[in-house]
Amino acid sequence: MNNTITKTNFNFPAQKSVYKGKVRDVYALEDERLVMIASDRLSAFDVVMPKGIPYKGQILNQIATKMMKDTEDIVPNWLEATPDPNVAVGQTCEPFMVEMVIRGYLSGHAAREYHDGKRSLCGVEMPDGMQENDKFPTPIITPATKAEKGDHDEDISRDDIIKRGIVSEEDYKVLEDYTRKLFKRGTDIAAERGLILVDTKYEFGKTREGKIVLIDEIHTPDSSRYFYSEGYEQRQQEKEPQKQLSKEFVRQWLIQNNFQGLEGQKVPEMTDEYITSVSERYIELYEKITGEEFVKADVSNIQERIEKNVLNYLR
Repeated sequence: MNNTITKTNFNFPAQKSVYKGKVRDVYALEDERLVMIASDRLSAFDVVMPKGIPYKGQILNQIATKMMKDTEDIVPNWLEATPDPNVAVGQTCEPFMVEMVIRGYLSGHAAREYHDGKRSLCGVEMPDGMQENDKFPTPIITPATKAEKGDHDEDISRDDIIKRGIVSEEDYKVLEDYTRKLFKRGTDIAAERGLILVDTKYEFGKTREGKIVLIDEIHTPDSSRYFYSEGYEQRQQEKEPQKQLSKEFVRQWLIQNNFQGLEGQKVPEMTDEYITSVSERYIELYEKITGEEFVKADVSNIQERIEKNVLNYLR
């Protein structure tokens, strides 16, 4: 599996710093631009898996940049260009230290909390009498604090965010408004593809001029959960699991192999066969979400390809 990129160590002209996240490596340049490289690293339960997934970085980068173009008329974003299949270049922003999670359905983390008897998530009430994967009367925003690599994101309420000064009340109102607008647009795009956008997260930052913009990824299978529309109602009535498009299939495989990112737990072995199956699944996700055929980039030497494309662009 040498055809993946899991580590980067570039030195671009006028580079001043590098930040390495769970999946993306961000290179800051002196001209207030960022070069964001989507690696093939796979993260689940806030743990980075030991092996990369072929084409995953390309898939995430291309979905995110396509979705940013499809939403830039309603919410401004940081993106300037995509000089390489794995790379996005845009303006430097000061990120808000919260992830704006929005949920249209009782799934994933919300469903697990609900199952444990909780009826409030991040200070937002959830109605009684719901079953897993039911639709909420209106989408709920359940923010999380942004964790450093290796730490867990934590649920936080709107009131706590403002009280602790993580985001000002004035800015938070903008984040909420943008989050709802993006989710509505994402829901409409998904519906055209026969999908339901179940839940997702958005990250925002502030430009040097003080403008709030969308940053990072948007509507990708790593940041979002999708169901197939066809058969949704029937599966709910029969209390069957929903057919879904998201990274949840990786989480479920890990849970079945006794791993949930808890202390003392060991990441199960990921065979080449399993890794290939995950890669194929990500390609399927790309094609369903975008409605376009996935074109594999040349992966014979990804590092060299990225460096050449970025340098050509910066020149």
